[in-house]
Amino acid sequence: MATTKTQTALPEQVFAVEVPNHELLKLAYDSYLANSRSAKAKTKTRGEVSGGGKKPWRQKGTGRARFGSSRNPIWRTGGIVFGPRGVENYTKNVNKSAKRVALRQALTLASKADKVAVVDELSFKGKTRDAVDFLKAQKAETARRVLLVVDEKTPEILRATSNLSQIHLIRGNYLSVYHILNADKILVTKSALKTITEWLGEK
Repeated sequence: MATTKTQTALPEQVFAVEVPNHELLKLAYDSYLANSRSAKAKTKTRGEVSGGGKKPWRQKGTGRARFGSSRNPIWRTGGIVFGPRGVENYTKNVNKSAKRVALRQALTLASKADKVAVVDELSFKGKTRDAVDFLKAQKAETARRVLLVVDEKTPEILRATSNLSQIHLIRGNYLSVYHILNADKILVTKSALKTITEWLGEK
């Protein structure tokens, strides 16, 4: 089990780029949340609510306003106007090159804040105690959100980290701006660092 930090240098082409502003970061962050959103909410229109088959009262002579159905949207039990229909598309697209730039910027900000550490390959045996000891060795046991970046999610690593809510396990080629910016500590294995560098490095 890896218990010590390594002195591996972070590639400047990924972890030390220029961040002129945060507009692209916000776009990538919002895009992740929007693309994770599902359109589950659905309201009924006046044609879908029950009742309303009979005219509430006669057309004239009552002194009240004319109504033909209790399903009218202005009635308490009526239909909903302009409500969600369950078919809304909330996705926001960010092209690949812009996404790569945003990831490099996010990793740069995390590196400047001293949140990123490169660790040796994990040799967990599937016990939660392995992950707990690992966090203590990295001085990350008090961090609320630890992003553990690996090259491959082995069954042993999954079992060791599944009971620790503070750890978010992710593969290097699935990094997102959302997870990077929300992490209090980012622990990257050497193999995952190589994957990230090959993926995000300047071509």
